[in-house]
Amino acid sequence: MRYLHCVRSIDPRQGGVASAVRAFAATAARLGARPEIASLDPPDADYFDLPGVRVHGLGPVASIYGYRLRYGRWLRDRMGDYGACIVDGLWTYHALGFRRAWTHNRRPYLVFPHGMLDPWFRRTYPLKHLKKSLYWPYSEYRLLRDAHAVCFTAEEERRRALGCFRPYRLRSRIVSLGIPDPPSPTDKQARAFAAACPAATGKRVLLFLARIDPKKGCDLLLRAFAGQARGRDELHLVMAGPDLAHRQGDYMTLARELGIADQISWPGMLAGDAKWGALHAAEAMCLTSHQENFGVGLAEALACGTPVLLSDQIAIWREPIAAGAGFAAPDTQAGAEGVLARWLALEAQERAAMAAAARELFAERYRIETATSNLLTLLTQAADRGGG
Repeated sequence: MRYLHCVRSIDPRQGGVASAVRAFAATAARLGARPEIASLDPPDADYFDLPGVRVHGLGPVASIYGYRLRYGRWLRDRMGDYGACIVDGLWTYHALGFRRAWTHNRRPYLVFPHGMLDPWFRRTYPLKHLKKSLYWPYSEYRLLRDAHAVCFTAEEERRRALGCFRPYRLRSRIVSLGIPDPPSPTDKQARAFAAACPAATGKRVLLFLARIDPKKGCDLLLRAFAGQARGRDELHLVMAGPDLAHRQGDYMTLARELGIADQISWPGMLAGDAKWGALHAAEAMCLTSHQENFGVGLAEALACGTPVLLSDQIAIWREPIAAGAGFAAPDTQAGAEGVLARWLALEAQERAAMAAAARELFAERYRIETATSNLLTLLTQAADRGGG
């Protein structure tokens, strides 16, 4: 089946939505589908290299919202070429442009909110929430209402979305995200990680693998690590990720004030062998986010047998804990300190058992082939149903 992803961007530096769309589309192509992507990226972007996937870059755009008249017109003219469509993410023009085009050619479609209906945004940005509430009935609500299904990645995400906006009426499904099987550990990966983080060599490594951003609870993790690491030179924290919010300098200053600067590496975004080398070298991955829908890095850690230390604001936090693959606590300073202390108090055999549980959980729930097969089944059902 030929189908279309509609998304703001597939720039891998954006993580989250972009990573999910890239993984789904590339795997769908391998499974015999014909996925295409329409994004607001520049047409000459250098990250469209997805085998078997045609990417239509309909930008560039000059704002975060991403208004682009050409995008809506392109969709209106081309939507009939696809058996079904997927709208990935909300609140930028790619979603409204799709909705407007759909009124001219009612192809069946799915929507992935990707955590964008989480009440955390209402609490953290009340003025933005008020603005969204005013145009919700005329935009996102209608998009969700008329979808064949609104796909939440976990029951926790679906539960949190209830009551965030009114009116609220939709058909929901749980469709987990996934990632490809990781490469086996190699000396090349180890060398690449050592080159990126030489100070971590021979240490007990704790890994943060996400954007350097206040939403990720970076300050909580730094303070929690400081409470455990003083006087323990064997501990080393790797803070790996792109600094799109331009906050890394602030966090490095905090690390110096806490007296742990020499025990932290800041390699930027790790990719390829360096990333896999980091995941295999780490004892545990730490993600103390204030809001998170899925966490691709989290799934990658589980795939590598790396246990996870999480906040309970990550939508899939219950699954690793139930499987015995990590610890979780509230997104507070006490919570971050507690999960780190619990991990460091474990005996070697207990850590090994959690590593084995992490690999088993990945195989059962987060392999990209399983997730994509489920998605393609739902798309086929939508296509068989026809237009709205």
